[in-house]
Amino acid sequence: MDLLCKVYGGTSDEEDDNGGLELSRPILPPPKRAKFENFNRVNNPLPLFRSNPNTNLTAEVSLPGRYISKRERAAIGSAAKVPDEPSTPPYPNTSPVLGNILDSVLPHNILSALRNQTKVHGHLSHMPERLSVVLDGHTRSVNAVQWSTSHAHLLASAGMDQTVCIWNVWSRDQKKARVLNCHHAAVKDVKWSPHGLFVLSCGYDSTSRLIDVEKGIETQVFNEDQVVGVVKFHPDNYNLFLSGGSKGHLKIWDIRAGKVVHQYVRNLGPILDAEFTVDAKRIISSSDVSKSNISENSIIVWDISREIPLSNQVYSEAYTCPSIRCHPSDPKFIAQSNGNYIAIFSTKPPFGLDKYRRYEGHSVSGFPIKCSFSLDGEKVITGSSDGYIYVYDSKSCELIRRIKVYDGACIDVVFHPIMPNVVASCSWSGEVSVAVT
Repeated sequence: MDLLCKVYGGTSDEEDDNGGLELSRPILPPPKRAKFENFNRVNNPLPLFRSNPNTNLTAEVSLPGRYISKRERAAIGSAAKVPDEPSTPPYPNTSPVLGNILDSVLPHNILSALRNQTKVHGHLSHMPERLSVVLDGHTRSVNAVQWSTSHAHLLASAGMDQTVCIWNVWSRDQKKARVLNCHHAAVKDVKWSPHGLFVLSCGYDSTSRLIDVEKGIETQVFNEDQVVGVVKFHPDNYNLFLSGGSKGHLKIWDIRAGKVVHQYVRNLGPILDAEFTVDAKRIISSSDVSKSNISENSIIVWDISREIPLSNQVYSEAYTCPSIRCHPSDPKFIAQSNGNYIAIFSTKPPFGLDKYRRYEGHSVSGFPIKCSFSLDGEKVITGSSDGYIYVYDSKSCELIRRIKVYDGACIDVVFHPIMPNVVASCSWSGEVSVAVT
């Protein structure tokens, strides 16, 4: 009987509440109590409950070793579910503002050259060394660069490091003005919107994204079922843009509705490049070789409104063409060929190849090297796998000069929209630079 009394004669919970606990025999809290107190202290910080005016548990919860009833546990659990602030919506994505995008931070002579376009040549002759700039910031290969036509001191670059960089090229302060981190994979292409400080980019995350550069905010996302490799704004309607991707699909999107308004489907390989003709009635696309014929469908001319190909036998050589560009005024376009030359074609039916003229001297060697016309159409410029920029005469196809800019391949090169002898380029090793030709 004495043994039973010793076993069941311990202090109960009721005796604990009535002060029956002996000081000589301290009783540790049950494991469940200790575990809950520790959970509340680590994962649910006290300021969380201050946002709930219906609970007054902050002071009591903070007492160590105190018993917490089931009712209090339920109250604390409901209070923990009340957020301090409304949840952040998935959009817009924001990017850090690093520098100034205004032209007020430019040196006076460069600002004067940009604003006084009629006297550009005189200004350029006195400051070529000031216009040449090396821009460091990308950590992987850079796929594309483009000048802003409305803010000619700004340059955009798209990199394999998943970023789009906005450069205030000749700024006296921070030259890297924005780093746009909106994409979740490598970025393939970037274009400035003619509307102003917006860029359109695309990449391996199967999206095209419209981004407000001034605020660093993503405003729209256009999702696709393919890796998007190229984007181009419509030359007449800036609310429309063209996209091409890895499944061989070409689409024209309406930015206002966020929907596809035209789609061009054919059994093609990945779209390498696409271009609107100057009259905006046709699209010229370049794709990887098809399964059936190595030359068929390499370059296709499309009717925009009818969504049909007008010709798929434009280029019969057994090479792919990573770049397509239309002349700004003449009825012709050029295609960068992996045969280490730039071919010339007519934009009029039957879209024939010029068999007697081509631009030769540079090398492609399998890189996605791009070419471009100057604004007046008098020059053709291209990158090269040997790290040089090659400048050709548009009419005679003669090499005017070549400029060493990188140790690795020069991928993209574009003329400045105001200063005709200034070009921007990017490399396979992640460099961006501005040079005077």
